[in-house]
Amino acid sequence: MANERKTEQIVRKHFEKFENIVIEEQSSEIPKVQKLLQTASKKGSGAGYPDFIITYKTNSDFLIVIECKADITKHESKYRDKYSDYAVDGALLYASYLSKDFDVLAIAVSGENVRNLKVSHFLHLKGEKKATEIFDDKLLSPDNYLKGYLHSPEKFRQDYNTLLDFTKELNDKLHIHKILENQRSLLISAILIALENEPFNKSYASYSKPENLANALVQTVSNELESANITDKKLENLEIQFSFIKTDTSLSKKDGVLKEIIDEIDENINDFIKSHKYFDVLGQLYIEFLRYANSDKGLGIVLTPPHITELFAELAQVNKNSVAYDNCTGTGGFLISAMSQMIKDAKNDENKIKEIKSKQLIGVEYQSHIFALAISNMYIHQDGKTNILNGSCFNPEIMKIVKEKKPTVGFLNPPYKSNKKTDTDELEFVLNNLETLVDGGTCVAIVPMQSALATKGKVYEYKKKLLEKHTLEAVLSMPDELFFNSKVNVVSCIMVFTAHKPHPKNKETYFGYYKDDGFVKRKGKGRIDAYGKWKDIKEKWLSNFINRKREPGFSINKIVTADMEWSAEAYMETDYSKLSDKDFEQAVLDYVTFLHQNKIYDKLNDE
Repeated sequence: MANERKTEQIVRKHFEKFENIVIEEQSSEIPKVQKLLQTASKKGSGAGYPDFIITYKTNSDFLIVIECKADITKHESKYRDKYSDYAVDGALLYASYLSKDFDVLAIAVSGENVRNLKVSHFLHLKGEKKATEIFDDKLLSPDNYLKGYLHSPEKFRQDYNTLLDFTKELNDKLHIHKILENQRSLLISAILIALENEPFNKSYASYSKPENLANALVQTVSNELESANITDKKLENLEIQFSFIKTDTSLSKKDGVLKEIIDEIDENINDFIKSHKYFDVLGQLYIEFLRYANSDKGLGIVLTPPHITELFAELAQVNKNSVAYDNCTGTGGFLISAMSQMIKDAKNDENKIKEIKSKQLIGVEYQSHIFALAISNMYIHQDGKTNILNGSCFNPEIMKIVKEKKPTVGFLNPPYKSNKKTDTDELEFVLNNLETLVDGGTCVAIVPMQSALATKGKVYEYKKKLLEKHTLEAVLSMPDELFFNSKVNVVSCIMVFTAHKPHPKNKETYFGYYKDDGFVKRKGKGRIDAYGKWKDIKEKWLSNFINRKREPGFSINKIVTADMEWSAEAYMETDYSKLSDKDFEQAVLDYVTFLHQNKIYDKLNDE
């Protein structure tokens, strides 16, 4: 006869050797846990009694709940609704109650010996409606559980949403204190850099005069950057960008304002950075601040969403030996994503990681205040800032410096034209990036779709030039509202080139209809991965791209020339199997709406 006590003994023996946790059985002495389990009975009424509740001495927000069954056939029911009889069902039930106040890892264990043990894990985050499967089918150490939880996509999404909520509050506060929109990210970056300095971190709260605190903040930033080998003109420029902190009325004259802002940034943003390394936090803050102001819209600033900067690094197959270059660096998002992938590939080789950070990340940024953000961003991520140059990527001297570093991978999201006659064309920036790469290097660029569609005029000439010198490997149509968070209404596509290899006459280019990234708009948060769809979508995008897979309604390979449209929409086969009457009805409604909105319905009727 099956004996559940044997299963419990296996679990107990596994966890009792670890000192960083507290193990409780059947009940808990934590009042909040007791209260949540009061109505969690597996039979439908009364209190619930999980086999094990595990809490961490270092993290009170996260707990583990474990349910055991002796018989492995009683591991999981078809609909997970037999709470008394099945391990998974019971563990998920307890997690659903406990997740009202905690992040919960639900573990279901069945079997009477270690060799045949069946284990399932589910992460149910606080406030979420359902749990997500996580980890594999073995019991892990508490440290591995904690690390996996903290770095899981689900936890990142939760923390990121919390960060966005805080950003809105912070933006409102900075608005009240009349801090200019284009200075807000600079202020935050200065504070984050200063907090890296231990003496400042420990002493900033003790300054009695706001003026002294403001001066100390700016001086600390200057000292930190200088000690990080940022000197001469570059340092002078950065000091100018941060100097407003010393003269701003609210920051340097009003009691408690700057100190309170430092406290909140340390608690909310610094903690996020420590938990989620190699994420372009400053870039995201800059985007969020721009959502409340149009101050930089005329400059064509369109910062790339972080899930797309990560996609770029994977499209280019960046590895530990890559040298990445961004000639329109912005806040450094592409370089940070590239650095993340390069470090992952280095597999804890500290010497190689040091080399990646100091030598293999190159950027050029024209605007001084954005340049300051890029330097700050790279500093916060521990290096890479010494190879960020301030100036024009078309400057021959800058191009010479970049070429000497032999970049193998180029990334860019160029400034988008606001004046078609005088502004530099987006494809000129692409040509510039490609020119600096080594032979056979990969360039990945995101540009307005109109650049891909042009079949005459100046843009057509740039397309001709691109094919004469380089190979067009792929064009990927991006979601229509990809840049919704930046308040710039532009439909875009990603172009992938191989440098310095003229496009072969009979070469087939891969075209992907990558319109659905799973992100949705949410009030106050912009476009977010609310349902956690992006991971699977990205895998499909990458798999089809790498294998040049042809799929009706999604991707196609096509021989193209400069006078043809470079977009999947122009050549893609329709997958009729997915069409329904509703699709037809929606298309007709969309068309009629278009006619009415543009006031051409009556005219078309007459014709």
